[in-house]
Amino acid sequence: MNQSLRPCQIDPLRMDSLLGRARGRFTLEALAECGSTSTLLAERARQGAPTGLLLVADRQTAGRGRRGRSWLSSPETGLTFSVLWRFAGKVSRLAGLSLAVGIAVARALEGSGVRGVGLKWPNDILLEGDKLGGILVELESEPGVMRAVIGIGLNLQLPPAGEEAFLHRPAALAQALSPLPDRHQILAQVLIDLTEVLDRFAEGGFRVLRSEWQAHHSWQDRQVRLVDGNRLDREGICLGADEDGALLLRTSAGIERCLSGDLSLRVA
Repeated sequence: MNQSLRPCQIDPLRMDSLLGRARGRFTLEALAECGSTSTLLAERARQGAPTGLLLVADRQTAGRGRRGRSWLSSPETGLTFSVLWRFAGKVSRLAGLSLAVGIAVARALEGSGVRGVGLKWPNDILLEGDKLGGILVELESEPGVMRAVIGIGLNLQLPPAGEEAFLHRPAALAQALSPLPDRHQILAQVLIDLTEVLDRFAEGGFRVLRSEWQAHHSWQDRQVRLVDGNRLDREGICLGADEDGALLLRTSAGIERCLSGDLSLRVA
């Protein structure tokens, strides 16, 4: 290992040797600490950074989840990284991208021996129903293409009891894998599966991946509520996702399509 790196820091050279069929698709930069990998990567993207640039931070002090929630991390407890990817066409072609990324993460975890992996609309990764990780996709337009900054966070260890209040009970990979694999192995497997999923998504959109997402959908046929802040938006039976990634709810008015926006999905 490069002696300039701290013992726990991700080593780009080691990562390159583990990427297999995804080798050459990423340019990895390992950071000891930053506020938010997605914020920093978005700044790099506006300056012309190439597709496939990946920032992984040992410690993230101002990480961002969906709806402005924080996502803090340390090398002992989490794996947090952001990837820059570009897609041809308009923003409408990227509907369902966060769900597609969830498929890649689920594939990688199952390929590593994790059982009980599930997905919750629109961006949660679950382990036996508890929150193992999250995805945040941020889009900006460039001439002729859309630029996506894809942020992914996974819990390796459970946070200390009582450290903070959680909207959903947390889970960690250490609960499912013993011994816990090295972070390099986990990250490499996620990236291998991510390249395959993003390539398929670029060709056919979420439609070609929908059945796989549905197979991992943890809240299928459950009574749920959609809330906007503290306001109830609607409630019904969760039927999963449409071909463009919209949530499908069976309500008293029939089957309704719900786009993500600022809505949050809760068990009724």
